[in-house]
Amino acid sequence: MDIELLYQYSARIVEEVDTKFKRYLYDQIDWNNRLIVIKGAKGVGKTTLIKQHIKEHLSNDAQALYVTLDHIWFAKHSLLDLTEYFYTHGGKYLFLDEVHKYEGWIREVKNIYDLYPTINIVVTGSSLLNLSDTTIADLSRRCRQYLLMGLSFREYLTLEGVKNIPLLTLEDVLTKHIQISSKITKEVKVLPYFERYIMNGYYPFYREDLIGFTERLSRVITAVIENEIPTVGNLEYDSVYKAKRLLMCLAQQSPYTLNITDLCRKLEISRAVLLKLLDLMQKGGLIRRFFEKEGDIKALAKPEKILFDNTNIMYALSDSFDAGTMRETFFASQMSRFGAITMPTKGDLSLPDGTTFEVGGPNKKHTQVKDFPASYVVRDNIEIGFANKIPIWLFGMLY
Repeated sequence: MDIELLYQYSARIVEEVDTKFKRYLYDQIDWNNRLIVIKGAKGVGKTTLIKQHIKEHLSNDAQALYVTLDHIWFAKHSLLDLTEYFYTHGGKYLFLDEVHKYEGWIREVKNIYDLYPTINIVVTGSSLLNLSDTTIADLSRRCRQYLLMGLSFREYLTLEGVKNIPLLTLEDVLTKHIQISSKITKEVKVLPYFERYIMNGYYPFYREDLIGFTERLSRVITAVIENEIPTVGNLEYDSVYKAKRLLMCLAQQSPYTLNITDLCRKLEISRAVLLKLLDLMQKGGLIRRFFEKEGDIKALAKPEKILFDNTNIMYALSDSFDAGTMRETFFASQMSRFGAITMPTKGDLSLPDGTTFEVGGPNKKHTQVKDFPASYVVRDNIEIGFANKIPIWLFGMLY
C-alpha cells in the first residue's frame, strides 16, 4: 500500500471533524512541546481533540500528518519507515493515534524523538493500562503528559446546547454555591439533564447512537477485561474469567466494602491475584479504589471501598444499585482531578487537603462530619443549597 494514501487519509479525516465543541483539555495543552502524550479511557474524545487542533492550526500545512497506528499500512511497515519518509518530505508535526495497538511503540517513539529533533510528536492511546506512568517511564523525561477524562456535567450541558456555563473552581463551589446555583437554575432546569447525564452523558459517543449507547459501552468494558488486562498483567485466561466474575460481584454490591477473604473464596483466587486485578481494573478506567490514607494507594494494598469509575458504567452493568452508590460515584468521578480521594474516619470522601464530604439525598444532615473544620454535605435532588449544604450537580462544573 502506497504511503501517499496515509496522507490522503489524514487530509480527509481531519477535514471531516466538527470543531464547534471542544473538550476542556483542548486549551490546556501546550502544543509547542516536542513530545506530547494524551492519555484517557476509550471513547472520551482524544482522537477528535487532536484532529480539531490540526484542522484549526495546521490544516493547510503539508508538514502535518495524522495517522492511526492500527491502519493496515503498518502490517508491513514500521513507524520508523513512516517517519523517515515524513522527515525527508519536509514533515514537522506527526500525530500518532491508537499507539497502544502498535507493538513496541514506546521504543520507536523514543528513537524518533532522539533522531529527528525537528519533528513534533503527539501521541494518543485509548488504553490507560498501556499508557500508565510505569509503562511509559522511558519517555517521561522527554514528554509532557495529559489526561483526558470523560465529559463533565458542564460539558454535557454545552454539548446538548442547553447552556455554556463558565468553568468553576472548587473554591467557587464551596463558598459561592448559593449565588452560582441560583443564577444557573433561573435559566435552566438542571435536574432532568443531570438524570440523563448520569445514565449516558460521560462518554461523548452517546451522541452517535443514544439507543445503542449501553451496548457500545459494554463492548468497551469487555475489551478492557478480555484484551488489555491480560496483556498488561501477563495473566492466564482463567484470570480473565475471574476478572469478569469480579466485575459482576462489584456490580451486584456497590459501593463494595472489601472483604478480601470472602471475595477470594467466591472467586477461588489468591489475595495477591485479587489485588492485582483490582489495580488493573482501576488503571483500565473501570473502577475506583478508596483507601484510608493517600500513601496506601499501591498495587497490592487493600482498598477500603470500591466504586465504578463513572455512573455510565454502573448503568451498563447493573440496574439494581442504590441511589447512594450513584451519588458517590458521580461525586468521585468529578472530584478525582484534585488528587487522590481517600476515606475519612467519618463521612464519605476526603480530599488530600483534608476537606471532607458527606454525600446523600435532599435531606442529608451534617451530623457525621460536623466535627471536621472543613466539611460539607453534598445533596442530590436539590437545585440550590444552603450554608455548607451543596447541590451535587454543581460539582459537575469543575472541568
